[in-house]
Amino acid sequence: MKTNPLYRAIFILAILILTIGLDQLSKSIVRKKVNEYQPIVYLHNHVVIEKVENTGAFLSMGDSVSKPVRIIFLNILPLLLILFALGYIFIKTIINTTTLVAIILMIGGGIGNIYDRILHGSVTDFVYIDLGGIFHTGVFNVADFCITVGISIILLQSWFKKKPVVAVEPVND
Repeated sequence: MKTNPLYRAIFILAILILTIGLDQLSKSIVRKKVNEYQPIVYLHNHVVIEKVENTGAFLSMGDSVSKPVRIIFLNILPLLLILFALGYIFIKTIINTTTLVAIILMIGGGIGNIYDRILHGSVTDFVYIDLGGIFHTGVFNVADFCITVGISIILLQSWFKKKPVVAVEPVND
């Protein structure tokens, strides 16, 4: 996305604020209105809202390690990656708009979860999707969803990226 730097910064900040805001609003509502481990089911048990406080990372990985290790791997390293990614999107001005949005979603989701870990000591997860034997998720939140969408966009872009056509000159013998 190559455009006026002010418009670009506003675009980036708007998506970041929207991502973080939706994540924090949804978690706040769940913390206040949903009892822990008291599922609320929708769509014939396919979508479940259940408050779970996750002290680990994705699917509770790392929740059993010592607190200093958790702080390093779940707070400090992700924060450094977020700062690097923020620097990247503000310094590198020629980024495909779709890629830019994907990176912003990942940054916003990361900020939302790190904020929870620092402020609450855990991340509030609350959505579970179960489509029978076809598909099911772990318990996740809006931040996790944004991170997953961002990663998916980048993976799909790289998968469908057009390969450059290389001209081959005929060999004359």
